[in-house]
Amino acid sequence: MERVRRYLRTFTGFEPEARLFLVTALLAGGAISIYWIDFNLYLAALGMSPSTIGLVATVGSLSSALIAFPASWLSDRIGRRWVLIAGLAFMTLAFGGFVLVSSPLAIAALVAVFAGGQQIFFVVQTPFLAERSRREHRSELFAVVFAIENVTNVVAAIVGGLIAQAIATAGGFAPGGPEPFRALLLLMMGVMAVALISLFRLRDDRPVEARPDGERALPRGRAAAAAAGHRVTARAGHQPGRPRYTDRDRRIFIRLLVPGFLISLGAGQVIPFLNLFIERKFGLDIASLNAVFAVTSLGTVLAILLQPALARRLGKVASVVLVQGASIPFLLVLGFSPILWTVIVAMAVRNSLMNAGNPVANAFAMEQVRPEQRATLSAAQSVLWSLGWVIAGPWYSLLQARLGFEAGYAVNFATIIVLYTLGTALFWAWFRDAERPTATGGNHAGATTAPGPGAGVGPSAGAGASASVGPGVSVSAGTGMGVSAGVSAGVSAGVGPGADAAPDASAGTGRGPG
Repeated sequence: MERVRRYLRTFTGFEPEARLFLVTALLAGGAISIYWIDFNLYLAALGMSPSTIGLVATVGSLSSALIAFPASWLSDRIGRRWVLIAGLAFMTLAFGGFVLVSSPLAIAALVAVFAGGQQIFFVVQTPFLAERSRREHRSELFAVVFAIENVTNVVAAIVGGLIAQAIATAGGFAPGGPEPFRALLLLMMGVMAVALISLFRLRDDRPVEARPDGERALPRGRAAAAAAGHRVTARAGHQPGRPRYTDRDRRIFIRLLVPGFLISLGAGQVIPFLNLFIERKFGLDIASLNAVFAVTSLGTVLAILLQPALARRLGKVASVVLVQGASIPFLLVLGFSPILWTVIVAMAVRNSLMNAGNPVANAFAMEQVRPEQRATLSAAQSVLWSLGWVIAGPWYSLLQARLGFEAGYAVNFATIIVLYTLGTALFWAWFRDAERPTATGGNHAGATTAPGPGAGVGPSAGAGASASVGPGVSVSAGTGMGVSAGVSAGVSAGVGPGADAAPDASAGTGRGPG
């Protein structure tokens, strides 16, 4: 029991701005979850064919790919807060637009706006949280953020299905008609608007050159350290100017990005369309379908919260490979079993395992690069994830048009199994020794070196480095502490080398679970 209490205490101690952002993540995650579960069903209710829905999904993925690097660049110059606000504003406007239009072209344009806003939010979320967390709490913080998103999946799935069913009954609408979905879209717009308002409570984090008063804004958790005379940067790990990249840096980037890209190629041709697959294969109504996705998210929450403990025991790389590798056989059951309850169980277990490692995988990825490179890495991960979906969406549409429902999905599931296996294997082959200490006390990958102004928090946040003393454990070797981060949320939010990047209740355009 004492071990349990000790582990739970690792989830405390978050900085005030990080705790406030958890509220934003809860609200925004609820709106996004309903979108991913029900939006493709709304398009089907409007009379769109599966191949057309696939093309609409591709538009969203393309928008996500195009906006990632500009969002990263802009956040370095005007601050994370204003870019996060812009992302939520775009999604709020898109929800309102979905209610007003019904033509495929107009909906595709709004999907591009929504996907771009979501990409902005998730890309910038990674460095934002990195700059507002201490290393000893970082894995837990990102696990909590990802768990919140899965909790919202459960609540949104149940509540969304019940609301849609109640609206259909009260209004005399057809259960599969577009009217109940429009009511859900209005609800999502309201929730997203509240999330947007919550971001205005964050402190201004613009760099000094962007602030009219010439003053830097410090996160609340570092203000006390600054007042005590310690050297603290306005944005931990953030250094103005263009990062320089060595050959080693490029090699690390490639090795971090390629496994995730392979995963995205597999995920993009199955995960966004799982709701259509289950609805058509088993003939479920909207309330039942939402309940299925709610069940699949319950196990994910527990698995995510336990993953940091597994990472401490086995190391980040081994723990990620273990859970993701174990999830792959359940894809066989999910794709080919004719029995509903086995599909639900397989989806729940696979979703829990595949997504559990996502926060830890992304924390590991961020620790492999220098602080000034982290926003670029997050954007690159998101771009490649979206690019994978840009390729996979038309492939799904082509298979549906040429082979039909059953044969098309059979090819999709066979492909995702191969790509997930290859991505996970490459991640293990390239990084299995990264957390082993070298003779000089560092990591093979140089994971936690933090050159330049200290990105740390605490009594001495100056220049320095961290040295690994065991799997997943580091101590300060100089006068500072490197900042590392991971993200999950999202899907296209800086996805890890083999993680889904978002809850598998996704069912729409542009966000990346897998």
